[in-house]
Amino acid sequence: MKILPINRYRFFQRIQPVSLLKKITNKPVTGCLQVFTTSDSWSFYFEDSKLIYASCTDKMFNLLYDKLQQYSQQIPALAQKKVYQQLRVIFQKGIDNQAILNPDYLAICWLVNQKLITPAQAKILIKELAAEVLSSFLAVKQGSYEFTTESFMQEMPKFCSLDMNVLIENCENKSKNQENEVKQAITTPPSQYLNQAPSETKIPIQQPLPKAGISQVNNQSTNNSYNSRQRLYRQNYQNYRKKVYTIVCIDDSPTVLTAIESFLDEQIFSVVGFSEPLKALMQILRTNPDLILLDVEMPNLDGYELCSLLRKHSYFKDVPVIMVTGRKGFIDRAKAKMVRASGYLTKPFNQSELLKIIFQHLM
Repeated sequence: MKILPINRYRFFQRIQPVSLLKKITNKPVTGCLQVFTTSDSWSFYFEDSKLIYASCTDKMFNLLYDKLQQYSQQIPALAQKKVYQQLRVIFQKGIDNQAILNPDYLAICWLVNQKLITPAQAKILIKELAAEVLSSFLAVKQGSYEFTTESFMQEMPKFCSLDMNVLIENCENKSKNQENEVKQAITTPPSQYLNQAPSETKIPIQQPLPKAGISQVNNQSTNNSYNSRQRLYRQNYQNYRKKVYTIVCIDDSPTVLTAIESFLDEQIFSVVGFSEPLKALMQILRTNPDLILLDVEMPNLDGYELCSLLRKHSYFKDVPVIMVTGRKGFIDRAKAKMVRASGYLTKPFNQSELLKIIFQHLM
């Protein structure tokens, strides 16, 4: 049920951001609030009125990269330029062609899946990003908005559940403190600065991200132990090798197989293609696939029959199988569920759609 039936295409109106957000959090709702202005848009994802994620289109990857750069001193893995290159190739590149829904959140899921950050670190990252997004949103005066119960986040892993009222209060307090500092600087006579004795500048220390298995105690012995563990962590990271996902594609069309292979980055995915379903059934066990893309309409053995046979084998019991077809009807989707397919991708599809469904089932 839409609790805010206001379409994005209607004329812009005056908006009170705090009132709008509280209108949602006062009810146990799940869905996405989207707000549109002439220059930007914001998305807030809720589950039982708790904030799961927040994103600002204009600052999407800039905010994420800034935060990751801040954490790179604490997490050596994030100091590698290769990580950011991979994020841009897999997620940010798709924005220029056709937008993926919340590629920044997919990027965070990927970082966790690659063990570059932990779920606990992802929680802190998402909380800090939400505060930044909310801070910019509170300045909105005019726009249009809508709330939908269907959201991209329904099938995604979730790392935190934030109280929106607390976030709003923190943002408002931070804004008031900044205003008071500005007022004080303006009203303080210059003579007071001249009469003050020089003092040591205090640099705020950012609260470190949690590290698995490390308890922080303020004494010298604990610091020495912490430093040794940090050295061990760096050594382990140097030995770390990124997982390459093996994707098996079974489709009788060479054009489709070639397109899928071109869509998937070879540094992340190893694509194995089969054009004959019977041959694939005999050889697929050797490939050790992480995910299978399976065409429905094939000669001799269609995709539904092949999926059913695969599920009977103990090895393929939990391997994600995505049915790829031009059929969009309810009966076809029901057949896919009956043979325990994991997902359904309709043709024609683009790179963004392919990456989205793959990462949904690899997380």
